[in-house]
Amino acid sequence: MNNFDQDLINNIRDLLIEKGQTVGVAESVTSGHLQVAFSMAEQASSYFQGGITAYNIGQKSRHLQIDPIHGQQVDCVSERIAQQMADQVCYLFAADWGLGITGYATKVPEQGIHSLFAYYAISRNGQPVAHGKITAGEDADPMEVRYYFTNQLLSQFVNVIVSP
Repeated sequence: MNNFDQDLINNIRDLLIEKGQTVGVAESVTSGHLQVAFSMAEQASSYFQGGITAYNIGQKSRHLQIDPIHGQQVDCVSERIAQQMADQVCYLFAADWGLGITGYATKVPEQGIHSLFAYYAISRNGQPVAHGKITAGEDADPMEVRYYFTNQLLSQFVNVIVSP
Protein backbone atom coordinates (compact mmCIF):
# COMPACT_ATOMS: atom_id res chain seq x y z
CA MET A 1 0.00 0.00 0.00
CA ASN A 2 2.48 2.65 1.21
CA ASN A 3 0.31 5.61 0.38
CA PHE A 4 -2.43 7.84 1.61
CA ASP A 5 -5.96 7.86 0.26
CA GLN A 6 -5.72 11.24 -1.49
CA ASP A 7 -9.38 11.25 -2.48
CA LEU A 8 -10.34 10.81 1.15
CA ILE A 9 -7.98 13.59 2.25
CA ASN A 10 -9.40 15.94 -0.39
CA ASN A 11 -12.93 15.04 0.66
CA ILE A 12 -12.13 15.93 4.28
CA ARG A 13 -10.51 19.17 3.14
CA ASP A 14 -13.55 20.13 1.09
CA LEU A 15 -15.98 19.34 3.91
CA LEU A 16 -14.01 21.24 6.53
CA ILE A 17 -13.43 24.29 4.34
CA GLU A 18 -17.11 24.33 3.35
CA LYS A 19 -18.11 24.25 7.04
CA GLY A 20 -15.40 26.72 8.09
CA GLN A 21 -13.93 24.15 10.48
CA THR A 22 -10.43 23.00 11.34
CA VAL A 23 -8.71 19.87 12.61
CA GLY A 24 -5.71 19.09 14.81
CA VAL A 25 -4.13 15.70 15.44
CA ALA A 26 -2.40 13.94 18.30
CA GLU A 27 -0.70 10.73 17.31
CA SER A 28 1.83 8.15 18.34
CA VAL A 29 1.36 4.85 16.49
CA THR A 30 0.96 6.62 13.14
CA SER A 31 4.29 8.42 13.63
CA GLY A 32 3.21 11.72 12.09
CA HIS A 33 1.45 10.15 9.10
CA LEU A 34 -1.80 11.99 9.90
CA GLN A 35 0.06 15.28 9.84
CA VAL A 36 1.66 14.42 6.52
CA ALA A 37 -1.66 13.27 5.07
CA PHE A 38 -3.48 16.48 5.97
CA SER A 39 -0.61 18.64 4.76
CA MET A 40 -0.72 16.98 1.32
CA ALA A 41 -4.01 18.60 0.33
CA GLU A 42 -4.10 21.94 -1.42
CA GLN A 43 -5.13 24.75 0.94
CA ALA A 44 -3.99 22.69 3.93
CA SER A 45 -3.55 25.79 6.04
CA SER A 46 -7.25 26.58 5.53
CA TYR A 47 -8.38 23.56 7.57
CA PHE A 48 -5.37 21.87 9.21
CA GLN A 49 -4.21 23.54 12.42
CA GLY A 50 -1.32 21.19 13.10
CA GLY A 51 -0.43 18.20 15.16
CA ILE A 52 1.79 16.56 17.70
CA THR A 53 3.48 13.18 17.71
CA ALA A 54 4.14 11.98 21.24
CA TYR A 55 5.46 8.51 21.93
CA ASN A 56 6.00 8.24 25.65
CA ILE A 57 4.06 8.84 28.81
CA GLY A 58 6.12 11.89 29.75
CA GLN A 59 5.32 13.76 26.55
CA LYS A 60 1.71 12.58 26.40
CA SER A 61 1.17 13.74 29.99
CA ARG A 62 2.96 17.05 29.55
CA HIS A 63 1.52 18.13 26.21
CA LEU A 64 -1.74 16.18 25.91
CA GLN A 65 -2.78 16.01 29.56
CA ILE A 66 -3.29 12.25 29.61
CA ASP A 67 -3.76 10.63 33.00
CA PRO A 68 -0.22 9.45 33.85
CA ILE A 69 -1.33 6.73 36.26
CA HIS A 70 -3.67 5.17 33.71
CA GLY A 71 -1.06 5.75 31.00
CA GLN A 72 1.53 3.83 32.95
CA GLN A 73 -0.88 0.96 33.58
CA VAL A 74 -1.70 0.53 29.87
CA ASP A 75 1.59 1.57 28.23
CA CYS A 76 -0.28 4.67 26.94
CA VAL A 77 -2.43 2.47 24.70
CA SER A 78 -6.15 2.51 25.45
CA GLU A 79 -9.38 4.03 24.25
CA ARG A 80 -9.23 6.42 27.20
CA ILE A 81 -5.74 7.63 26.22
CA ALA A 82 -6.82 8.16 22.60
CA GLN A 83 -9.81 10.17 23.82
CA GLN A 84 -7.70 12.34 26.11
CA MET A 85 -5.32 12.97 23.20
CA ALA A 86 -8.18 13.97 20.86
CA ASP A 87 -9.83 16.21 23.43
CA GLN A 88 -6.65 18.03 24.35
CA VAL A 89 -5.42 18.57 20.78
CA CYS A 90 -8.59 20.60 20.11
CA TYR A 91 -7.44 23.06 22.77
CA LEU A 92 -3.75 22.81 22.01
CA PHE A 93 -4.28 23.81 18.38
CA ALA A 94 -7.53 25.80 18.71
CA ALA A 95 -9.18 23.30 16.35
CA ASP A 96 -12.85 22.43 15.93
CA TRP A 97 -11.98 18.75 15.54
CA GLY A 98 -9.34 16.65 17.27
CA LEU A 99 -8.09 13.22 16.26
CA GLY A 100 -6.17 11.02 18.68
CA ILE A 101 -4.60 7.66 17.91
CA THR A 102 -2.34 5.35 19.90
CA GLY A 103 -1.46 1.69 19.55
CA TYR A 104 1.08 -0.81 18.27
CA ALA A 105 2.50 -0.93 14.74
CA THR A 106 4.94 -3.68 15.74
CA LYS A 107 4.67 -6.66 18.05
CA VAL A 108 6.12 -6.34 21.53
CA PRO A 109 6.31 -9.97 22.71
CA GLU A 110 8.03 -9.09 25.98
CA GLN A 111 4.90 -7.10 26.91
CA GLY A 112 2.49 -9.71 25.57
CA ILE A 113 1.63 -7.66 22.46
CA HIS A 114 1.25 -10.16 19.62
CA SER A 115 -1.36 -8.37 17.51
CA LEU A 116 -1.23 -4.97 15.88
CA PHE A 117 -3.96 -2.52 16.79
CA ALA A 118 -4.73 1.11 17.51
CA TYR A 119 -7.34 2.97 19.50
CA TYR A 120 -8.62 6.17 17.98
CA ALA A 121 -10.88 8.96 19.14
CA ILE A 122 -12.48 11.94 17.48
CA SER A 123 -13.47 15.06 19.41
CA ARG A 124 -15.47 18.10 18.43
CA ASN A 125 -14.63 21.24 20.40
CA GLY A 126 -12.92 19.10 23.02
CA GLN A 127 -15.90 16.75 23.48
CA PRO A 128 -15.92 13.08 22.46
CA VAL A 129 -17.94 12.19 19.37
CA ALA A 130 -16.49 8.87 18.15
CA HIS A 131 -13.96 6.23 19.12
CA GLY A 132 -12.96 2.73 18.21
CA LYS A 133 -10.28 0.14 17.63
CA ILE A 134 -8.51 -0.63 14.37
CA THR A 135 -6.72 -3.95 13.90
CA ALA A 136 -4.06 -4.84 11.35
CA GLY A 137 -2.57 -8.05 10.04
CA GLU A 138 -0.44 -9.99 12.47
CA ASP A 139 2.71 -9.98 10.34
CA ALA A 140 2.27 -6.70 8.48
CA ASP A 141 5.18 -4.39 7.81
CA PRO A 142 5.24 -1.53 10.38
CA MET A 143 5.16 1.14 7.65
CA GLU A 144 2.18 -0.55 5.99
CA VAL A 145 0.45 -0.67 9.36
CA ARG A 146 0.97 3.06 9.88
CA TYR A 147 -0.52 3.86 6.47
CA TYR A 148 -3.40 1.49 7.15
CA PHE A 149 -4.17 3.02 10.56
CA THR A 150 -3.96 6.52 9.06
CA ASN A 151 -6.35 5.76 6.20
CA GLN A 152 -8.76 3.94 8.51
CA LEU A 153 -8.91 6.88 10.91
CA LEU A 154 -9.38 9.32 8.02
CA SER A 155 -12.28 7.16 6.83
CA GLN A 156 -13.86 7.24 10.28
CA PHE A 157 -13.35 10.98 10.46
CA VAL A 158 -15.10 11.70 7.17
CA ASN A 159 -18.06 9.58 8.35
CA VAL A 160 -18.32 11.69 11.50
CA ILE A 161 -18.07 14.98 9.61
CA VAL A 162 -20.93 14.09 7.25
CA SER A 163 -23.22 12.60 9.91
CA PRO A 164 -25.92 14.96 11.22
